[in-house]
Amino acid sequence: MHQSDPAKPDWLIFGLSAGLLALVIFPVVLLPEASQSVINSTFALITQELGVIYIILTAGIIGLLLYVALCPWGNIRLGRETARYSKFSWISMLFCCGIGGSVIYWGATEWVFYYTAPPFEAAARSNEATVWAASYGMFHWGPGGWALYCLPTLAICCTYYLKGIPSLRLSAACEPVIGAQANKIPGRVIDLLFIVGLISSAATGLGFGTSVAASALTRLVNIEDGFSTQLGIISIMTVLIAFSVYRGLDEGIKTLSNVNSVLALSLVAFVFIVGPTQFIAEMSVTAVGNLVQNFFTMLTSTDALTDSDFVESWTVFYWAWWLALGPFVGMFVCKISEGRTLRELIFGMLFWGSAGCALFFMVLGNYALDTGLRGLHGVVDEPLDVSPSAALASLIERLPLGGFWLAFLAVIGIIFTATTYDSASYTLAAGASVRLAPGEHPARWHRVFWAIALGVLPACLLSLGGLKALQTASVVASLPLLFVYLIMYIAIIKTLREVTETQPALHSAGG
Repeated sequence: MHQSDPAKPDWLIFGLSAGLLALVIFPVVLLPEASQSVINSTFALITQELGVIYIILTAGIIGLLLYVALCPWGNIRLGRETARYSKFSWISMLFCCGIGGSVIYWGATEWVFYYTAPPFEAAARSNEATVWAASYGMFHWGPGGWALYCLPTLAICCTYYLKGIPSLRLSAACEPVIGAQANKIPGRVIDLLFIVGLISSAATGLGFGTSVAASALTRLVNIEDGFSTQLGIISIMTVLIAFSVYRGLDEGIKTLSNVNSVLALSLVAFVFIVGPTQFIAEMSVTAVGNLVQNFFTMLTSTDALTDSDFVESWTVFYWAWWLALGPFVGMFVCKISEGRTLRELIFGMLFWGSAGCALFFMVLGNYALDTGLRGLHGVVDEPLDVSPSAALASLIERLPLGGFWLAFLAVIGIIFTATTYDSASYTLAAGASVRLAPGEHPARWHRVFWAIALGVLPACLLSLGGLKALQTASVVASLPLLFVYLIMYIAIIKTLREVTETQPALHSAGG
């Protein structure tokens, strides 16, 4: 595809973002023990004291999205009359952009944490705990999370396509509420919060994907799964991300996403066929049924009457992570959704995104659950004592042709993660550009810079020991974005009312 002239960088936002990134990295490198202590206390403070805000916001966003999709506003078409990308490519790009290697990291082993410390005062390792364990992964990676992706997508689409504001910056999506503030302090602050949030939350997913690839490779070639190995894999991913984003939206990102979808579906299909097929099918039906029956209970649970920190450690963490990544996903999905209706956009994200994630939890998770319940492998202990990625590698190695599938897992882990963060690099560059018309792209050097920057922070956080540092980065980054989400919520309603009054033809454009 011919690339038009690159958009001009916004040097103030670029400089402030790069400077803040350095301020985070240097303390982690120079004062690791103090940094670890601050990280642990910060995570506990935010999730315990402010967790209910995330829960209320997520429920409210689901309500708004369903209303927009089901009312006549859902017929509004974005830009051109036909979709720019085929449905498969569109679904592949939005799924790979939003998920990365994280769904593989958690898909096979997240149930262990719920099985051993279940919600709703269920007895640990009981049949009740087993059903909750098989259900909660699909909940955390389901409509609630994808709604937090979809709200900023909808807000950005409204201003980019319906109001014709030629900018993918987050401040532009807030313009119906804050006014034309892109180059004033409110707009600058919003754009800066977006970039800091994306860098921090991207570090979480990149760290998870790195762990998957490292555990598979180290088991395959019998080397130590240490920080140096993970650093090497991050370097490989960074090069792949930089190359993909350098190639551009169609030649790089779309191709990598399509390839990755086929590879991931191949692994899932193989596990379903050669694994305990009947158990996987039966447990999946049970888990989906439990999720449907208890969705609103799970959505509004706050652990108010118990001493459990289940909601704080898991649901609030996930909502914070999805929220912090949401503006990035929104910018990218907006860019690839030209020609689709608002109804297609909302249901596409909520359904296809949730269904894609559920597939990993139903097949990989229930394969692991069966292995653990039958005592064939220490799958319950290994995620707790070593890491979820190490347990995943052990499970994959048990498959027929285990060595081949370990190599396959390593490749998927690398490509899955790259397909998310080449999108992130593109979006960071777009968010730090002065303007970006539909045919324009950020400068290639600008995209490559952010691809390299995205590899630095997760390397530093992994050096602290991994999971808690990665989780805290997302939670902290999401906190100021709570206010931005409220602004976008209002902006969507205001814009849709305005465009249907001034451009009534849009109301029936989708048929």
